[in-house]
Amino acid sequence: MVQLEAEPAGILTLRFGPPYAADDEPAYLAALEAIGGHERPFALLAIFGGRGRLSPAGERAQALWFKATRHQLDRRCRALAIVRPGDPGGSASVFGRLWAFPVGVCETEAEGRAFLAGQLPVQP
Repeated sequence: MVQLEAEPAGILTLRFGPPYAADDEPAYLAALEAIGGHERPFALLAIFGGRGRLSPAGERAQALWFKATRHQLDRRCRALAIVRPGDPGGSASVFGRLWAFPVGVCETEAEGRAFLAGQLPVQP
């Protein structure tokens, strides 16, 4: 299941987890495109549950997205909290090198929201 929600507080929440479906990969890549095209400042909460994997083509598309949107995300994204239970911190070092904004890897959604709380954009 892939969902992208825009919250009134300026948080974009991306969920990618069970139950998995056949269209998850294209839905995930479409969600990335929507995030990259977001016009207003935001904080990103990315919640990954379970062990969903991308195909080699999906991995390549994701890498190309990172490269294509790097500068606009640096301008608009205030922080990224990755919720990935059981991640030993490797994600933070990898993603922290991609962008200039703060990146935190958390065990729970509540921890991710707490990480983002001080980074939220001011809403008009």
